[in-house]
Amino acid sequence: QLYRPGERRRGVRSGIVLYPLSVLLLVLLFPHRLDIAAAAWGILALGDGMATVAGRRLGWGAVPWNREKSFAGTGALFLFGGMAGSMLAWWCRPNVTPAPDAWFSIAAPFVAALVAALVETIPVKLDDNVSVPASAAAVLWSLSLVGADLVRPALATAAHAMPLAAAVNAVVAWLSYRASTVTSAGAIAGACIGTAIAVTTGWPGWMLLAATFLAASLSSRLGLERKTLLGIAEERGGRRGAGNAIANTGLAAVAALLSVLSYERDPALLAFATALAAGGSDTVASEIGKAWGRRAYLVPTFREVAPGTPGGISLEGTVAGVAGACLLAGVAISIGLVPTAALLPIVAGATIGSFAESLLGASLEGPGILNNDLLNFINTGVAAAAAIFIAKLVA
Repeated sequence: QLYRPGERRRGVRSGIVLYPLSVLLLVLLFPHRLDIAAAAWGILALGDGMATVAGRRLGWGAVPWNREKSFAGTGALFLFGGMAGSMLAWWCRPNVTPAPDAWFSIAAPFVAALVAALVETIPVKLDDNVSVPASAAAVLWSLSLVGADLVRPALATAAHAMPLAAAVNAVVAWLSYRASTVTSAGAIAGACIGTAIAVTTGWPGWMLLAATFLAASLSSRLGLERKTLLGIAEERGGRRGAGNAIANTGLAAVAALLSVLSYERDPALLAFATALAAGGSDTVASEIGKAWGRRAYLVPTFREVAPGTPGGISLEGTVAGVAGACLLAGVAISIGLVPTAALLPIVAGATIGSFAESLLGASLEGPGILNNDLLNFINTGVAAAAAIFIAKLVA
């Protein structure tokens, strides 16, 4: 009787399995920050539930990029999820040592609920019992690293650097659009991300971002005629959209922000450099593999498939991806963004992230559970986490 109509045939993907599994994982992942686990749980329980009610009862304002979602449901997830998360985070606050700042317990759950609500509108079949708590918990954990005393000096620095950074990125975005490398939405998203990175990491970080974008753009145009004939070329003639920009550089932008808003500056810069290297090298690997790869294989079965198959990898593409990661890591080191010792963690992390993306793509992209942009974002996240782990291991 616990199953909803139609859930029995879904097996482990049914809500009665995924919901408690997500809660269990929250508790296991945050044993010393149960306020984060509780807040993410509250966003799922009340926020997602009210989103369903509001979407069905009101149903007004369909989201342009996903007609199955409405602004009514998205707003309900944000409002009710934020309230539930805030109340539960405050309730758990006395049992966390040291106690979180009041601003975190009150405001952070609303930010997490907003991000979870936006993630929920992405047109994929990823179950909301997974996407909502995962995205909410990730935001809450990131905000837990913020030092309140660092916000004011960071804002002062940003105010001073913002005009020049915004102007330079606006010009670069316009030139990129004119060169047919990005769409209009991609240009706007890229300009915003580029400005944030320039303000937080300085021009060295922006130079690494530019090198990553250049590597991805050039590789997309290599062998374009063959890829077009095979029907595996990038959409829009290789132009990158807003989704591409956020997927490949969004996590790097978050790491850049944390490099000035937290006391973990060195790990944040390592995560920043690795995320960009992972996004850029993965694009290089994919495009070179599609252009000149002779054989492609699925991970982990290594069954031979046609070039361009989701999750497929080739020897040529893999070698190109590792070379791209080495090149971008070298750029990061040469401009003083990270130390020389970061070379191995960055290259290894980017390679691990790429294989993780291939593994998920082979199993989840075909059924529509994940799309290419989400896979790219996961790639950068896995890569950054792996690089930090490896750096601590070899230190």
